[in-house]
Amino acid sequence: MSAFRVHETAEVSAKATIGAGASIWHQAQVREGAVVGPGCIIGKGVYIGSDVSLGANCKVQNYSCVYEGTTLEDGVFVGPEVVFTNDKYPRAINPDGSIKTTEDWECDGSTVRYGAAIGSRSVILPGLTIGRWALVAAGSTVTKSVADHEVVAGTPARHMGWACVCARPLDAALACLACGRRYQRTPEGVATLDS
Repeated sequence: MSAFRVHETAEVSAKATIGAGASIWHQAQVREGAVVGPGCIIGKGVYIGSDVSLGANCKVQNYSCVYEGTTLEDGVFVGPEVVFTNDKYPRAINPDGSIKTTEDWECDGSTVRYGAAIGSRSVILPGLTIGRWALVAAGSTVTKSVADHEVVAGTPARHMGWACVCARPLDAALACLACGRRYQRTPEGVATLDS
């Protein structure tokens, strides 16, 4: 793969690690300690916080905020204007009125597993796991972890069904009518019966 590409208006810390073939577009910011894996696409105005980790071939669309503590595994899709929060008890100041510093703050980031997709303008609350190949519908507020292949939607996000790796819904028999893959229930959600 070729070297990575950074648009001239993007701000990328010299202390960040950018993988081969990655593209970082207009006005994006990648903070110190962040890892952007090979082949990733970081859209216009995206914020990637300190020590955030993105695996290979992730796509983070325009104006999304991936705050400190968040991990995206390989192949994760993040739609436009998604926000990953990381503070269960947010305050600007301490009880004595002093401004909070990093020493006063408990970061609790989320993990998005392989191949999952987060729809536009969704909000992911702190400390959650979004399972492999899961789908979060646009505009959702995710307040609890999401199983492998699970489809959730709404505010708060609720179970709506199961998704194939091709992103189409599974029927009641856990089969995909679009591509023919078949699935079975597992402790983590559902998994394909096909190799």
